[in-house]
Amino acid sequence: MTDAPVLLDVLSTLLREDAVGLRSRSTRVDLPDGAWLRLPAHDDALLLPVRTAAPAFQYGTEARLPLLRRESDGTELTTTTAVLRALGALADPRDRPGFAAFEDECRQAETTVRLHRATDTAVRRRLGERYGTDPAHWTGPAAALAFDTLAARLDHPVHPTGRGRHGLTAADLRAYAPEFHPRFPLRWLAVPADALSATGPLDGLCPPPSALGLPARLDTGHRTIPVHPLTAGAPLSEALAAAGLTGRAHLAPEPRHDVVPTLSMRTVALADDPAVHLKLPLATATLGRLNRRTIKPGTLADGAAVQRILTAVAAREPRFRATVLHADETVWAHAGHELLAVLVRHQPPGLDTTTAVPLAALLAPAPGGGLVADRLADRFHGGDPLALIDAVLTRLLDWGTTLLGYGIALESHQQNITLLYDDGTPGPRLLLKDNDGPRIHPARLRAALGETPALDFSDPRIVTHDDRALLDLFTTITVHLCAGAYAFGLARHGHAPLHHLLGLIRDRLAEAARSLGTGPGSMGALLRTQVLEAARLPVKAMVTAGTLLAKERSGALDINKHYTTGPNYLLRGSDPR
Repeated sequence: MTDAPVLLDVLSTLLREDAVGLRSRSTRVDLPDGAWLRLPAHDDALLLPVRTAAPAFQYGTEARLPLLRRESDGTELTTTTAVLRALGALADPRDRPGFAAFEDECRQAETTVRLHRATDTAVRRRLGERYGTDPAHWTGPAAALAFDTLAARLDHPVHPTGRGRHGLTAADLRAYAPEFHPRFPLRWLAVPADALSATGPLDGLCPPPSALGLPARLDTGHRTIPVHPLTAGAPLSEALAAAGLTGRAHLAPEPRHDVVPTLSMRTVALADDPAVHLKLPLATATLGRLNRRTIKPGTLADGAAVQRILTAVAAREPRFRATVLHADETVWAHAGHELLAVLVRHQPPGLDTTTAVPLAALLAPAPGGGLVADRLADRFHGGDPLALIDAVLTRLLDWGTTLLGYGIALESHQQNITLLYDDGTPGPRLLLKDNDGPRIHPARLRAALGETPALDFSDPRIVTHDDRALLDLFTTITVHLCAGAYAFGLARHGHAPLHHLLGLIRDRLAEAARSLGTGPGSMGALLRTQVLEAARLPVKAMVTAGTLLAKERSGALDINKHYTTGPNYLLRGSDPR
């Protein structure tokens, strides 16, 4: 059984990323029902019906029904298996395992979509009973987790199988995934103190081994770290063996500390203190088989270092001191393996009466009807969703472009940005987290700060001397995922004409570009020529880099920063009407 909307998204994505030459090797054929693309296939050809009248988000052409057809006999390929096997047969033999893996990912996504549909009403009713039917009045860190539940039931803006999680069953999802808003206790691992690298106070969080059912002798010389229940079986045993800790580290028999998953799933909030989040490695993958949800130990220190740089920038920009907040991510521990780690994230104080909404939840249906964005607009923006999106864009683009001026581009996508609303306070403020994957240009940072902070990152890809790397990251994350996706989404829901919403983005970017200078080589000039006025923009090639091709085949140094291009939907002449 195939879910047609998922398969349509899959075909559109493969077309955008030019898998097996679906875009570059095809020729257009006009048939009575519209445009088709003809892709030569050995002694036959594959025909893909497409829509080209209105540019879709990030690309100018998308697949349409009736999906894919063989030219020779007219056979329609309408299942994931049939479509991907037909396309995989055209791939280089070295890449065919990637097509088989993607077939499995599609099945997982289709299964998850059906599970979400079957449980949507019950989950939203349960959230309404617990927190109220109007999410604009959900306040405090605990209610923020309910927004995560709503957001987790939406599709990813770019990746067609974003709801799937490699290797997890429906029972696993119900027990541990954010879209079901579960509560469960953590497992704990006693690690020899000499094998644990840690920073910050973990003792108040981590019980001694004897309190978890382990021998009291381990209280001396061992420290405990939390383990996600999904990691506590075979993945943990394999990690301990790889780290040389078999027989030295001990999994406690007794769980402790109930938690609730955040939108990230591998990050959980303490049920008794939901302002404290624990980022824990999971032996699964999302957004591609190569995009594993583990935690490389070096990223912990990298994220803390970037947080210090952002703090220095904010100190020089007075308007951001009260409007852009940062979660504290300086407390962490690891035992030398990507499954033996924890990041302790502390939310800023003073948010108990704040409505904290992850950006990813804006387009989610609210329990009481309408979208989350509608309810927020009713309470905080005079009932005008356009005023809401304009306020969000103004804050986001001001912050993101200011960072560009410092030579910094963050991977702050929808999941990593929270909108903070308070009665009587101009909003929204921004709360940022997860700073371990940026790009930083040392010369620009030095020129803006007057000094260069230490840039000795574990990940050498963070430091770049190329302005293009900064602008590509800014475009694919801030422009596409945090701005463009909402213009297209609100238009799709009938909130405003798309050309008007895209005009808001264009106007706010133009204002930001002017503030960054107009001279040759200035970031303002680059922002205009390479984003606002460019014919094409970089677009994430997530399926290619994350699943279809091995890294040595795709050449992707970072699977989350591997790009193709698409038409610039911000150009005035390209406004879809």
